[in-house]
Amino acid sequence: MSDENGNITGGEESADAWADALAEQQQAEGAPAELEELSDDGTESAEPEANLDVILDIPVTISMEIGRTKISIRNLLQLNQGSVVELDRLAGEPMDVLVNGTLVAHGEVVVVNEKFGIRLTDVISPSERVAKLK
Repeated sequence: MSDENGNITGGEESADAWADALAEQQQAEGAPAELEELSDDGTESAEPEANLDVILDIPVTISMEIGRTKISIRNLLQLNQGSVVELDRLAGEPMDVLVNGTLVAHGEVVVVNEKFGIRLTDVISPSERVAKLK
């Protein structure tokens, strides 16, 4: 509401609230930012296991790739039982181990209790994985 002179009335309480909020903001802007302590290796000084607990139960898809090939749709439609598809790998070459489509290791096929498995022979380092993304 405004009075005859155009001044706002009934807003004294809100003006005080605005003044308090502005004063609080100015105080906050003058205060230094609070940063977490880092250890010498650049990681947070808090226990890393506690931070990993958040992601440990997230499901990921792991797949083993024997090889790849490109064929036309015409040839794909002609495949039937007993057809042989030639892959881009040689026999005995290590398989790729992919997690969510990202190469993380190489391995060889093994049989354990009449089921197929894979023995990891080479794990790709995190720095190598990052380099492949670029």
